[in-house]
Amino acid sequence: MAVLQFFLGLVLLVGGAEALVRGAVRLGRSVGISSLVIGLTVVAFGTSAPELAVSLRAALLGPAGSDIALGNVVGSNIFNVLFILGASAMITPLVVSQRLVRIEVPIMIATSILLLIMGADGRISWPEGAVLVAGLLAYTGLAVLKGRPDDPSVEAEYAAEFGTAIRGVRPVALHVLLIVAGLALLVWGSRWMVDGAVALAASMGVSDLVIGLTIVAAGTSLPEVATSIVAALKGERDIAVGNVVGSNIFNVLAVLGLSALASRGLTVSAETLQLHIPVMIAAAAVCLPIFFTGGRIARVEGLLFFGLYLLYTGYLIVKASHPEAATSYRSIVLFLVVPLTTLIVGISVLQQLVANRDRPDLSKTPGR
Repeated sequence: MAVLQFFLGLVLLVGGAEALVRGAVRLGRSVGISSLVIGLTVVAFGTSAPELAVSLRAALLGPAGSDIALGNVVGSNIFNVLFILGASAMITPLVVSQRLVRIEVPIMIATSILLLIMGADGRISWPEGAVLVAGLLAYTGLAVLKGRPDDPSVEAEYAAEFGTAIRGVRPVALHVLLIVAGLALLVWGSRWMVDGAVALAASMGVSDLVIGLTIVAAGTSLPEVATSIVAALKGERDIAVGNVVGSNIFNVLAVLGLSALASRGLTVSAETLQLHIPVMIAAAAVCLPIFFTGGRIARVEGLLFFGLYLLYTGYLIVKASHPEAATSYRSIVLFLVVPLTTLIVGISVLQQLVANRDRPDLSKTPGR
């Protein structure tokens, strides 16, 4: 029954997120918001609606729900970068044109570090939650102000994905109805999924934190999986990356911010502080040199991201099933995998820097 309840909740969450995103996108287009801004805000935020619904529901359960609320956000952010970007890059190398991503990636890293600082005392208080929500408002304002494409192909990519504006009272009313239906499904689905997750953790003998970091995190990230991988298959690479980065920022600022406000504070476990949040920060940070040296994630880098996610998930499984082997597993990762990853990323960055240096500057070509 716990498994059935969990997956029925997951189906409702995914359906609700789809309805919410479609309604919000169409409403935004009908009132004249640009496709680029919609992609950077509405879609990224809408695909994170399951995380928001689940974490809010878990947070309202009290201290017992904090592990699921936090695990959901931290696990989703790790999943988004390593699994989704990795899988998308393996389908097709991701070359990002929009300059805004160069602003968003540092913001993603900064919000991850801010979460570590706020949780250092073992708790994210409601005033800290208010600070996170204020950061969300500032970030959204920045996205709208800076949401002008530096390349016409970027705006064309977003316009092709989200369609043209349809104006009129009746279309707007239908879009609003779709949004309301999506929100209702999210609320209903989150209740079933959280209750099922708690029962599932108890029946499997694992902690709520592990369930939140794995099954719940992957489940609530399904809208991001669909959006980014389908966009990559279509060649819409800006959407594939922008969706992940925007969703990760939203997860920390909005999901945890609102959850801390609603519950009057969230408890942060020592394990989350010492392991899972640092992994989230590392996953965000590994994007920085790649994006800044050419805005490109090659297939080999995508394979690296995907492999790192499997290693992280493997550690969680080993720790839950064979705790005595977890220390050895962690040592292998720290002393072998981390240096190897650093070497691969360093070589990739060096190759891109050399390629950029050797590329001719067309702006200095006679006649230009």
